[in-house]
Amino acid sequence: MKKGLLISGLLGLLLGCTTTPPTIGDPAPQLSDRRAEQAYQELFLQYSDRAEIYDGFDTRVFAGATFQTLAFREARVQRLAQFQYLPKPRVEELLAKERAEEAEFHEFWLGVHVNDYRFEDFGRKNTIWRMVLLTPSVEVEPASIERLGRSNLSMRSFYPYMGVFWIAYRIRFPKVLTDGTPVIPPTASHVHLRLASTLGHAELRVHAR
Repeated sequence: MKKGLLISGLLGLLLGCTTTPPTIGDPAPQLSDRRAEQAYQELFLQYSDRAEIYDGFDTRVFAGATFQTLAFREARVQRLAQFQYLPKPRVEELLAKERAEEAEFHEFWLGVHVNDYRFEDFGRKNTIWRMVLLTPSVEVEPASIERLGRSNLSMRSFYPYMGVFWIAYRIRFPKVLTDGTPVIPPTASHVHLRLASTLGHAELRVHAR
């Protein structure tokens, strides 16, 4: 009898634990062209990953990250062009800007949902978090971390893991080391973005190119 009560109690705890933040608000916008929408989502999944940091059965942090490869940047611009009916010259202007930025940095879009706002300090000087890009040959710390603010429908149209109360960051890493060696070697198939603190750690794995 006691064993049955114990099992029931454990099942109750497991069913009660949170594995995703509450879904609130409108769903992320999608293109009316189903094929274009599916193509974007498939590419998005190649360069995106999600992870959680737990304290027992409670989730401390939800995170999603997307590697801003050239292929993804171009797809994101084309998606924006479809949403906003942008003229071709404007699209070319945006593509040129994205290509220039991609040539300078390895960049990640990071979205986070932290249950305690005190731990949402990724961009601060004395943050509790250490963030690194892990490749097959090296571990590199960010060149810059920029807080972009709370999620909105525009952000969610490109990064659907972003919930209403998530916060967005732009994380940039150098493309080469001081000796000129590429941070991501040509043979790399995947890279990892690691978030680590006294709360725990998470690694988000994405395609390298």
